Amino acid sequence: MSEAVKSYQEMLTLKRYSQSTVKSYLNAFNRFALHFGEDRIANLDKSDIQMYLSDKIVKQNLSPSLQNLQINAIKFYYEKVLGRPSEIYNLPRPKKASSLPTVLSEEEVVSILKTVDNLKHRCLLYLLYSAGLRLGEVVNLSVTDIDSKRNLIFIRAGKGQKDRTSLLSQTTLNLLRTYYKEFHPTKYLFEGQDGGKYSPRSVQAIFKRTLAKSGVRKQATVHTLRHSFATHLLERGTDLRYIQELLGHTSSKTTEIYTHVSQKSLGRIRSPLDQIKHSTPQGALQTGTK
Repeated sequence: MSEAVKSYQEMLTLKRYSQSTVKSYLNAFNRFALHFGEDRIANLDKSDIQMYLSDKIVKQNLSPSLQNLQINAIKFYYEKVLGRPSEIYNLPRPKKASSLPTVLSEEEVVSILKTVDNLKHRCLLYLLYSAGLRLGEVVNLSVTDIDSKRNLIFIRAGKGQKDRTSLLSQTTLNLLRTYYKEFHPTKYLFEGQDGGKYSPRSVQAIFKRTLAKSGVRKQATVHTLRHSFATHLLERGTDLRYIQELLGHTSSKTTEIYTHVSQKSLGRIRSPLDQIKHSTPQGALQTGTK
């Protein structure tokens, strides 16, 4: 490991970045350092970096999210490790796609949850949906993070290293009590065979198998359960501000995306075609003709 990469990794550790972020940033910076050579990277100017990024975008067809990751990893080196002003490395970013999240209906969530036979797997999916948890948050839960007396779940160092609480549903609590008696977890609520925390990839595989078995045809992921949790709360009349707190969003703008996928208001609007009086002329609809 080069001195530049060592310093980079030490700063990531001191800044207490999550393990997934550390891994992603290190991989991106390693490729950057190898491309130019350690003797050159400290003296590169903005145009050199932009040419490097442009080359990667064209040759590797980088998605906007991966392009942003590359930029963040590079800026971290110059601004945090070398301590240079951020204005010098104000690199152009891709236009953010305005995409809406996939949301499951309440009936589809029920179809998925009732498909799970394994007790541990069922508890995992119940928690993800009923509390709106991220994948990393559910595998990081410890036994003591479940507050059964107050019906709350304590989420430690979530995204952005922020603590928060979320809902503990009575249905999930009853299931967890059965689970605890059978599995006796010691530190983490969900532990692997070696006693450490449960693998995020295992949870993803569980959801993928369950989704296929349930018959739900939407292109859903584990994170879709979180989107569905927020949307269903909104549709049932929960104030957007409370949903923001439960999800741990810093900005209300992030939470407002669920107003675009909620049927609470859109469901009341009727198409003008259904409101105007019209009739189909006899013989206008013909079947079996080419």
